[in-house]
Amino acid sequence: MKKISDATRSTIISLLDDGLSARQIAFRVKVGHSTVNKIRAVYHHTIPKSKGGRKPRLTANDKRHILRIWKSGERENAPQIACQLREDTGKDFSHDTIARALREAGLKAGRKPKKPKLLERHKKTRREWVYTHKNWSETDWERVIWSDETIIERYGDHGKKWIWRKPGESLRDQDVEGKVKYGGGSIMIWGCMTHQGVGFACWVQGRMNSDLYLTILEDELLNTIKYYTLNRKKIIFQQDGARPHTTEKVKEWFKKHKIIILDWPPQSPDLNPIEHLWDHLKRQLAKYPKEPKGVHELWERVQVEWNKIPEDVCFKLVRSMRRRVKAVDKAKGGYTRYQ
Repeated sequence: MKKISDATRSTIISLLDDGLSARQIAFRVKVGHSTVNKIRAVYHHTIPKSKGGRKPRLTANDKRHILRIWKSGERENAPQIACQLREDTGKDFSHDTIARALREAGLKAGRKPKKPKLLERHKKTRREWVYTHKNWSETDWERVIWSDETIIERYGDHGKKWIWRKPGESLRDQDVEGKVKYGGGSIMIWGCMTHQGVGFACWVQGRMNSDLYLTILEDELLNTIKYYTLNRKKIIFQQDGARPHTTEKVKEWFKKHKIIILDWPPQSPDLNPIEHLWDHLKRQLAKYPKEPKGVHELWERVQVEWNKIPEDVCFKLVRSMRRRVKAVDKAKGGYTRYQ
């Protein structure tokens, strides 16, 4: 190695400390890159050699900035984050580059779920409900008959949106898209479920009101209780707070039949395991190779698939109640990963 001055050697060592490659240092100091490598081996052998290749476009600061934008909740996907980063720093990066940085940070893309919007008063009510029911045992939850209505369309759902979020984390407000009701080419179904299996279901034709709801209770609910030989004094009936469910005549009907009503928080389909039963039903309907010709054929398929739902599906869904309660408690009344 050609003898170099102490000043040049010190400069090379200083540049090595700064992380420059051997070729970059050799170009600056006007020595051969082999000379730089020999000095590295003698004086700075702990400093690893550069692996070469293209320099990463994103610096550590850029990656931290990307995560700050994501955490703010104002930008939810890679194109939006790239736009905000460009406004903040003047740097222009592709959507794929942003997506890679998000994946490196442990995030993954997922469909943006549609859920009822939770206001602060809803979250407060949900927290209070959880406090009352968090010590219920599995036997307590097995006393409940779960009920709900759902819309089943002739055609599949569309318009899915994707977001970035950390696996296992509670849903934030910006992670959810508000859900709207729709009609046309669809049927409304009322159904109920016990831990022993599905109950009776019916096609709700016409506008749901308290009189129609009482007819459903007289037929489908009482037949379900009779089919499973349940003791009315021991069962608890779950229903949401829809107006037809809570009129005085409906309350009187439950008193007359000595059936206890489960107090239910608003905007809480994630606490109702029957929501996942609807998902199971709709997945089975989606397996048909051809769309139904009309709503009557759709109802025929619903009846067939509803009666084919295995008992263990209902049993497992009811057993999930303690986990659902814990999830709402962890989210402080907010959104959970459940339906």
